[in-house]
Amino acid sequence: MTKINKNNKNYSFEELKNIIRVLRSEDGCPWDKVQTHKSLRSGTLEEAYEVLEAIDNNDMENLQEELGDMLLHVVFHSQIATDNENFTIDEVITGICEKLIRRHPHVFKEKQDKSPEEVTIKWNEIKKVEKNNISYTEDMRKVPKALPALMRAVKVQKKARDAGFDFTDISQVIAKVHEELEELEEAMRIGDDCNIMEEYGDLLFSIVNISRFLKLNTEFSLTNATEKFINRFEGIENLVIQKGLSMKDITMTELDKLWEQLKEH
Repeated sequence: MTKINKNNKNYSFEELKNIIRVLRSEDGCPWDKVQTHKSLRSGTLEEAYEVLEAIDNNDMENLQEELGDMLLHVVFHSQIATDNENFTIDEVITGICEKLIRRHPHVFKEKQDKSPEEVTIKWNEIKKVEKNNISYTEDMRKVPKALPALMRAVKVQKKARDAGFDFTDISQVIAKVHEELEELEEAMRIGDDCNIMEEYGDLLFSIVNISRFLKLNTEFSLTNATEKFINRFEGIENLVIQKGLSMKDITMTELDKLWEQLKEH
């Protein structure tokens, strides 16, 4: 394994914890001292996305850096909690270690061979028992609202499936999408703005069901579609520039023809 290290010194986890403690101390950094869980919220989310970007780009050097930034947020939030006498980083580590051991009995107890699918089912069974067998609705409500909307919709739909509330095949899903599209068109015909927004949301939720039945990743699918659009748009713009014109000099009809021309290639 190639070690990406710009310096000769290797720091330990304890040293990282101490650095954050110093930054948060009375003689520390003015900015670090005033941070709260909420003030760091957007930064924590941003770091998670930057980790995913590095993974998607297969950029190991950047992945190392972004994982460091994410680890910083874990330690930073834990230090804030320690300062407020809520919990410590050691309790965070102990909690996740206990959870991993508890939810992997096939590894740490009876040593059973299980498929990834069986492990997932067992994990969810143990999780439900840990949460005192809460209702399916309560379980749905625990899916974080801060998740990307598509991802949250998938998780909620899977919980409904676990309760036995689901379509039996994809033809029913497609029919539901058509139904929701017709309801959106009807709301648009009437001109009811509130209903338009609601029906549009219903349509999106139904489309998410398609990805679930086809075992597609909604986030990746939409990201790929967006990238494809940008690439094709770039092709159109290049063709326009080659003619010595700008995009606004071309009519939408002409742009559509260029778009179809690019699609054929």
